[in-house]
Amino acid sequence: MPADAEDLVQETYLKAFRAADQFEPGTNLRAWLFTILHNTARNRFRDRAREAVTIDSETVERAADVAAFGGADGPETPESLLLRDTLAPELQAAIDALPDVFRQAVWLRDVEEFSYAEIARMLDIPAGTVMSRISRGRRLLHQALTATRSPVATRRHG
Repeated sequence: MPADAEDLVQETYLKAFRAADQFEPGTNLRAWLFTILHNTARNRFRDRAREAVTIDSETVERAADVAAFGGADGPETPESLLLRDTLAPELQAAIDALPDVFRQAVWLRDVEEFSYAEIARMLDIPAGTVMSRISRGRRLLHQALTATRSPVATRRHG
């Protein structure tokens, strides 16, 4: 998977270089690059989903073994690898449990620190939808984290 991430970044820079004349000076370069990255990743995912399915029994068996021992239920992404390596297990589990639309919006706002307008442009959705998804995603995270706390940890001492 690291090779896939490196390929994605290289392709993003190549596309950005080729489209440099479309960048508007004075706007957020990071957001522009992230939009290219996001669209490239989405297109790759869509294209891979369309590819003909070939069955490799050895690969299927390895995947079954990984699933049996608590492996991820989806493809690893640079985001998921970073989160798994740096976050507390409870927070990681809560983030993983979020539906994709909420996880993506919360990640872009709270970790990547993009503005609502930038996120709206990146995801090609209205700013109001971005705000709603972030609000709901944060609420779901809070509920999940509150539910995982033990009664002893939340009981007042006095």
